Amino acid sequence: MAKVRIFADSISDIPQEWIMKYNIGIVPLHIVFEDESFLDRIEIDTHEMYRRVEESGKLPKTAAPSPADFIRIFSPAIENGEDVLFISMSSELSSTYQNALIAAREFPAGRITVIDSLNVSAGAAMIVLLATRAAVEGQSALSISEKIHQLRDEVQLNVLVNGLDYLHKGGRVSNLQHLVGSILRIRPILYVRQGRVFSGVKYRGNKERVLRKLLDSILSHIHRIDHDQVIIAHTLEAESAEWVRNIILEETCIRDVFIIEGGCAICSHSGPHSLAISFIMKLS
Repeated sequence: MAKVRIFADSISDIPQEWIMKYNIGIVPLHIVFEDESFLDRIEIDTHEMYRRVEESGKLPKTAAPSPADFIRIFSPAIENGEDVLFISMSSELSSTYQNALIAAREFPAGRITVIDSLNVSAGAAMIVLLATRAAVEGQSALSISEKIHQLRDEVQLNVLVNGLDYLHKGGRVSNLQHLVGSILRIRPILYVRQGRVFSGVKYRGNKERVLRKLLDSILSHIHRIDHDQVIIAHTLEAESAEWVRNIILEETCIRDVFIIEGGCAICSHSGPHSLAISFIMKLS
């Protein structure tokens, strides 16, 4: 049985530590500023992206990797005798999943397995972590795929957006909503369910108070949350992420709380100073 190598796209925000430890392959999305295109995390980082946004007042667009991109990135692993298991961002939000399927057909049958994570950022990273651990144990791509499909709907992602500026620039809130939200210091919660992004509670107040409310809301269901791991993703909010991590470790029995940093692909939508928490609901 061939060894399974895990691949993910860059919007999964896999930290470099995991990439090095588990030999995870990353397929970068394209970050597009008008007529310029950059590979996420390779040719552009978040600081450069934010600088360009500040100068132009416009957000970049994100573009999915092409089938040719996937073929180029998958080929060395296949030639090395490895089977590839690619975990894609939600097919409801991008053509990344479909393009990976197109590329998979160019390889011998069964060598490439493509999974729709139905998630992004920390939620997708959670699925990548589970798949990677299964691959390390020697499980086959088929076995890992079946496991992921059983639990992916239980992977929850809640995102606290710092404000409405990026959502406004991206056309996701109206001018009036942006004006009212700015005056009232509204911090919206976004969440992912069945691959789609929805708007939830809109909190008011300072950052610490709002983070505590979000945590209290999540931890009120602690009896239903899997205690193996939680993943916190942030965009320029390292101190807040560490604060949240410490509270979770102090107030719950959750074993591991990982912190990862958002790249350009997710930051172009959420904006700076956002924080996301991903966890798994126990299967009934």
